[in-house]
Amino acid sequence: MAIEDETRIKLMGAGLNMIQQALSIFDANLRLSVSNRRYQTMFDLPDALVRPGATFHDTIRFLVTRGEYGAVEDIEDAVRIRVEAARAFVPHYMERERANGRWISVEGAPLPQGGWVTVYTDITEVKLQERLLQAHSEELTSEVLAHAERLAQTNRALAASNASLEQAKRELTDMEARTRLTTEMMPAHIAHLDRDLRYTFSNRRLSSVFPGLPQNILGLPASAALGTVFEKISPFLKRALDGENLVHEFTHDDSGRRIRLSLTPDRVGDGPITGIYVMSMDVTEEAQARAALAQTRKRELAAQLSSGLAHDFGNLLTIILGLQGQLARRADLPPDIAQIAQSTVAAARRGGALLERIASMSGTREMRPQPTDLGALLDDLRLMACPALPPEIGLRVEMDSTLPPLMLDQGALQDSLLNLILNARDALAGQTGEITVTARALGETWLEINVCDTGAGFSQDALEHALDPFFTTKGAGGSGLGLAMVYDQITLSGGTVRVGNKPQGGAEVTLRLPFKQAHHRQESPAAMVLLVEDTDTIRESVRLMLRDLGHSVIEAASHDEAIGLLDLPGIGLVLSDINLAGAGSGLDLLRHCRARGMERLHLMTALPPSDLLHQQARAEFPILPKPFALNDLRHALEHTP
Repeated sequence: MAIEDETRIKLMGAGLNMIQQALSIFDANLRLSVSNRRYQTMFDLPDALVRPGATFHDTIRFLVTRGEYGAVEDIEDAVRIRVEAARAFVPHYMERERANGRWISVEGAPLPQGGWVTVYTDITEVKLQERLLQAHSEELTSEVLAHAERLAQTNRALAASNASLEQAKRELTDMEARTRLTTEMMPAHIAHLDRDLRYTFSNRRLSSVFPGLPQNILGLPASAALGTVFEKISPFLKRALDGENLVHEFTHDDSGRRIRLSLTPDRVGDGPITGIYVMSMDVTEEAQARAALAQTRKRELAAQLSSGLAHDFGNLLTIILGLQGQLARRADLPPDIAQIAQSTVAAARRGGALLERIASMSGTREMRPQPTDLGALLDDLRLMACPALPPEIGLRVEMDSTLPPLMLDQGALQDSLLNLILNARDALAGQTGEITVTARALGETWLEINVCDTGAGFSQDALEHALDPFFTTKGAGGSGLGLAMVYDQITLSGGTVRVGNKPQGGAEVTLRLPFKQAHHRQESPAAMVLLVEDTDTIRESVRLMLRDLGHSVIEAASHDEAIGLLDLPGIGLVLSDINLAGAGSGLDLLRHCRARGMERLHLMTALPPSDLLHQQARAEFPILPKPFALNDLRHALEHTP
């Protein structure tokens, strides 16, 4: 590459030396970058001043001292003036007579990267011809001669201006190409519509934001390019043409994506609006995160509002249960009074169950997404649900077989689907019917799961309030928290819940969860595990799970016993319960292990997340909540801090 560059430089130098004009290029630091042989011979410059790097200051001092610009009183002042003019360089064209009597034209133009190029042309012959013409044309009036001279100067100035315009045109073309490249790299569709809503510019990203729409839309009307999307945004386009700046979000029905549309009227100053600048962005992930955050905040607020009330009601129900229980156990009560006492006890117990459900819905809950085979999850769901269905009600589960493993909170999803199936069972009570669960991908944006039945469907009142807490159509037999809990669990994952009726009859509930593919993860390498658990039956169960995962296991039942086993060679992982028999806790044990340089440290616990010890432990180590299954344990051990 260096040889090719050297050859190219030599060829360029040879070409510059063949032209008849003198040429010099100075950079932004007023140092010579390029010149040709004619530049040196025209001004009789020494070799030092035509080498790259020679300063403009030294060159001007040489020319002024030699008398190139005529007699000057102060050489330093003359040099300073010309150097300052060079620093504030502007395009120019001029003609001057040199000290040796010859005439030259000087044409200078700036360079985009700084500096300037100057071309010097010997026009002595042109000047002599002008003088000869003047001497032999005495019959011409002085006005005609002056006009001819001005015309000649104007033509030369026009040629210089044309050269500057060509340079500006090239720079503008380069700028436009860079601007288009930049807009095409942006993850958004940027376009311009004229007043007839016809595309005059597009960065060719429409199809990346709206799958299925065309890419090349220049010249097309928006109605033809956007299809059904145009119907959704046309009112906003009209408002933008009336001068309103707008930002609007909507859902693209075909892909399920959430789109943010920004519209800016195209108007210069107070002039008329000539069109609209349009930017469309896919903000689906942002919308999902916003929904999850909003639901989390609702839960926190609900927990704050309900915790005190639940505590007080719990105390009241405890008192009622105690008093009514004493009353119900009396043998001398009349039958009708005994029935009232027993009914009161049952109602109080139901109130306690409601408080537990409210606490589980409004309290703190961590999402636990993990790689999930949806087919296996739905098979397990069928096994759990079928025994709860009467023989006259069938359950059909359908799934797109091409769905990859997804990141899902398995417990929350199974609870939600089981709740919906049991609701559908209650709606079909006394009838022969079928419940259908279907799962499919909606583009690469949503996992859509639909639960429908062949019953009478939702009433209008139920359609409006089905997701509200405590709304029920089951009378005294319903708590009104089933669908509310489904809504809570799904929105906490960033998803949506929609209730409706099928055209052919029957209720339909549609869940949409963010479509997040599970990345392939290597299995946790087999290790010797120190298992610390003070309950024998739990320790035995976890030991079997660890062995199923390929690990070897040594066991301890207390903090002190575990400390005594840490010196055994080969321990690669420690799994301990937080609460242990004896003085030390599992948290103390893992802190000790960390101080010894051990890395794979995990806790397990049945303590609620609100417990102070649970919160302290979670801030330092990964925690596996009890109860857990084999897949939960596998996923937890793969997560090494």
